[in-house]
Amino acid sequence: MQNNIFSGLFVGQNLVTIKEVDSTNTFLKTLLSNSKPLPEGTVIMAESQYAGRGQQQNKWHSEPGKNLTFSILLNPLFLAVANQFDLNRVVSLGVHDALRPYLGDKLKIKWPNDIYYDDRKLGGILIETHLQGNQIKNAIIGIGLNINQDNFDPDAGIAISVKQILHRDYDLKTILSEICSHIEAYYLNLKAGKLLFVRDTYLARLYWLNQVKRFRSNDVVFEGIIRNVKDEGLLVVESSQGLQEFNLKQIEFLNK
Repeated sequence: MQNNIFSGLFVGQNLVTIKEVDSTNTFLKTLLSNSKPLPEGTVIMAESQYAGRGQQQNKWHSEPGKNLTFSILLNPLFLAVANQFDLNRVVSLGVHDALRPYLGDKLKIKWPNDIYYDDRKLGGILIETHLQGNQIKNAIIGIGLNINQDNFDPDAGIAISVKQILHRDYDLKTILSEICSHIEAYYLNLKAGKLLFVRDTYLARLYWLNQVKRFRSNDVVFEGIIRNVKDEGLLVVESSQGLQEFNLKQIEFLNK
């Protein structure tokens, strides 16, 4: 289904909207395996997603019709497998920069790819890549963002929505169009070889960058300062032990 509110070259030009689905990522994967090739930039948007997933198998809670739950197909054949974290950067930056005019400086990217407002979680990103040899054949990018939801289940933890912050409803497809446009712009920068620009911009938008904060690793709580993110995506934290590098499963932010 073509949708003329999407101003970019390809991301969102093929938009498929569905009423209810277990997961837009799963739906897109099934489409890829069962049908003729889909155009790059295809977006699957669901009004209701009843089995959405976040990082580390976390459930994504979303009230039907109130939030953005969608997936994007990209074919980053140009990107070396060793640099696939740059795709995380591109998508996180696209979401951040689309929402920043609404939410301002309190909006940050929590490493590796959650979207935070202050110390509250506004949304999350789950990227699933399909490798073919030493190339990334395709990437299915699932994005969940709390937009118009008023209330959350207690087990949703630190969730917050744009409406709870700004006290008004927003048109979901307008915000979706803005996100797609920004993701496409960063993606094309990456394709043009502007890795340093993408990496430096991602670092500048990072939650807790250069601040003394509490973390947990291997059941040990410590104070540290986020100093960098390595090219391959490892988080660099400075503590009394010096500079340490962590992957996603090795460190917890104690922001609750």
